[in-house]
Amino acid sequence: MSQPKEPAEPPTTCAVPPRSVPLSTVCELCLNRKPYLRRPKTGQKICQPCFFHVFETEIHNTITSRKLFYRGERVAIGASGGKDSTVLAYVLKVLNERYDYGVEFVLLSIDEGIKGYRDDSLETVKRNKEQYDMGLEIVSYKELYDDWSMDDIVAQIGNRNNCTYCGVFRRQALDRGAQKLGIKHVVTGHNADDMAETVLMNLLRGDTARLDRCTAIITQSADSPVKRSKPLKYAYEKEIVLYAHYKKLDYFSTECIYSPEAFRGTARALIKNLETVRPSAIIDIIRSGETFALERKSGGARLKELKLGTCERCGYISSNRICKACVLLEGLNAGRPAVQINGAEDEPAGGVALHRRLEHLSF
Repeated sequence: MSQPKEPAEPPTTCAVPPRSVPLSTVCELCLNRKPYLRRPKTGQKICQPCFFHVFETEIHNTITSRKLFYRGERVAIGASGGKDSTVLAYVLKVLNERYDYGVEFVLLSIDEGIKGYRDDSLETVKRNKEQYDMGLEIVSYKELYDDWSMDDIVAQIGNRNNCTYCGVFRRQALDRGAQKLGIKHVVTGHNADDMAETVLMNLLRGDTARLDRCTAIITQSADSPVKRSKPLKYAYEKEIVLYAHYKKLDYFSTECIYSPEAFRGTARALIKNLETVRPSAIIDIIRSGETFALERKSGGARLKELKLGTCERCGYISSNRICKACVLLEGLNAGRPAVQINGAEDEPAGGVALHRRLEHLSF
């Protein structure tokens, strides 16, 4: 990526407010315009132009400091039609033009097959395609996974553990969609709240070994040639909502109908309560996760040493004889709501236990 231009200054700044005007009645950044909102992340009273400026500039700084993109790269944006991915697509378009990243962005959507939710949100993505002048690729579960949709899976297994199935299938679907497009980099709309929730979930489950991965801004699985990054890692969810609202962005606001049953909801409630008392709690938790991250023995080298092959059943890239998605499909096709792995027939098939076994498949 070429050397980025200097960030644009907030428009119409004034060094010192008139003495007759109390500081509390002017924006704390430009000291000129009237404050329009109190920024959730810092508590500052700022005007709308300054809010747009600092929000976009912080994301730009995250991108450049972590060197997320390079000139000429094609990058897929994981687009769900929700606020996070819509704001991500819009801001990346703005920053790409403002700072001349030289990156081509394409929208990549996954149709999980959730009636009354995903079908409606995909209509939003199709509008975003036209609004942001980006290409769009849609990949569906039914096409990839033996004609199974998430509605079918939930009807089979019930409301418990469905996020485990969806997580495995969705990750592989994103990879397959990216490969179909000839792209090796996918950006997702995970924000600071999501990151803090994941850190808290891993701590509550005693799964400290995964803290390093869950706090990383760039990740790449041994089972995938596609890397992922999170440009919104330090962006607060409340600020994303405010940005989308004030910019009048077109996004889908309904939550997944199956997510209230997820364990993440408990962590989310805790985070929101902490944020009310201490707004910096979200960033503090992320920083704590980064600090507590355990150094895995020869972790960087291990990914290079792993020999990638292909799944014996679906033919997709896998470091195991059978990929995680096919392990789950085996149970679904056999009419079993849980998957037993490595002789664990007597173990309760809780979502956490199942997820851990899938993460450590060994054949």
